[in-house]
Amino acid sequence: MSSDSPLDLRVAIVGAGPAGIYAGNLLANAVEEAGGTVAIDLLESLPAPYGLIRYGVSPDHPRIKGIINSLEEMLDSGRIRFLGNIEVGKDVSLDELRERYHAVILATGAIRDAALDIPGVDKDGSYGAADFVSWFDGHPDVPRTWPLEAEQIAVIGNGNVALDVARMLAKHPVDLRSTEIPDNVLEGLESSPVTDVHVFGRRGPADIKFTPIELRELGELNDVDIVLDEADFEGVDLASASTNQMKIMLRTLNAWRGEQLTGASRRVHLHFWHAPAEILGDEKVEAMRFERTRIEDGRLVGTGEFAEYPLQAVYRAVGYFGSPIDGAPFDPIKGVISNIEGRVAGIQGLYATGWIKRGPVGLIGHTKSDAMETVDHLVTDAQAGILTTPLETGLLELLDEREVEYTTWAGWLALDAHERALGETHLYTRERVKVVPRDEQVEISRSGALAGA
Repeated sequence: MSSDSPLDLRVAIVGAGPAGIYAGNLLANAVEEAGGTVAIDLLESLPAPYGLIRYGVSPDHPRIKGIINSLEEMLDSGRIRFLGNIEVGKDVSLDELRERYHAVILATGAIRDAALDIPGVDKDGSYGAADFVSWFDGHPDVPRTWPLEAEQIAVIGNGNVALDVARMLAKHPVDLRSTEIPDNVLEGLESSPVTDVHVFGRRGPADIKFTPIELRELGELNDVDIVLDEADFEGVDLASASTNQMKIMLRTLNAWRGEQLTGASRRVHLHFWHAPAEILGDEKVEAMRFERTRIEDGRLVGTGEFAEYPLQAVYRAVGYFGSPIDGAPFDPIKGVISNIEGRVAGIQGLYATGWIKRGPVGLIGHTKSDAMETVDHLVTDAQAGILTTPLETGLLELLDEREVEYTTWAGWLALDAHERALGETHLYTRERVKVVPRDEQVEISRSGALAGA
């Protein structure tokens, strides 16, 4: 491809979450503006699109529908071909993709829990937050049941995932009935004996990583008291917030400090200046030890003072971590594909975007700008004529030969309609009832796509 010829590209994007969909949409726009054409295949390991928007957001967050509507418009435009239920590394290798496309963009995200390296972390009753979120969101590849037997629970972390986990544990299930929560999850939560959920953060109130909406939602739970420790606010200047968001959250915390407890049947305790030190118990979680922290010369340090809390379960919400992909260089420390501004190190025509590129930080807005950087480099490389010409035979021929039961956009529309119809006839009348088992999703998608063809 010469540098002065129109772009005529075939590109595969691995991962159909926001990062992959935004990258596809931006790439289509960029190539069209350059006077070229591009065929984009969006590959997803799950039968359905949207990634963490479908399987990583609490079911009581209706505002997320606006994001899904935007992503749906991009996929429904016909400029991006969705292909689900395809696992790269199993159904097709990365090398086989690279042979069939001018370029491949990895947008696989970060879905594993980051490690918490303390003694006792592997005891029975110690769970990763990502696994719990996948369970209550009806992810097809996790068990259908969850051990909800603890009365006193710790959630480690001071980000939105920690609040989501705490809220789902503390919220009365009756207040979740109208959401798209799977029935098996609702049944599990209804059996939970929880009375107290403790959220622990290593830093102080002025360094929380929540967003104002998430924090405010915690205070709106029915029959749930918010409990704060005045000692955590000693020496904290609540007027010195660095951003408007932080000012709002500090005002929220300050208001809760002045509220009287109502005697609610459940409580959420917010603890600050607590660094996890050890999970205690013989085989099961029985308690947890924390070291008190403080800021010294601008650094967070331990004080040598320890406190123990009786607990029967611990949820680790200390961050997500990316997974390696066979054939791509991986940084095991950062949990990302090794890359420079989205160009994968040492492999021409291979790119990365989203959390697998930069780590699990930032919101949707960051994902868009991140994708633009990667797409700009891909287009620049194409215009420079340094991308290799792919094989004539495409991906579908290979998948059909291997009898891979992939799903399509038409299949997703059939599954979406099926879930919405289930919601209309559900006992509690919901917008949708998620189909959880993978084989059922695939069957409904493939048969529905054939019926609509």
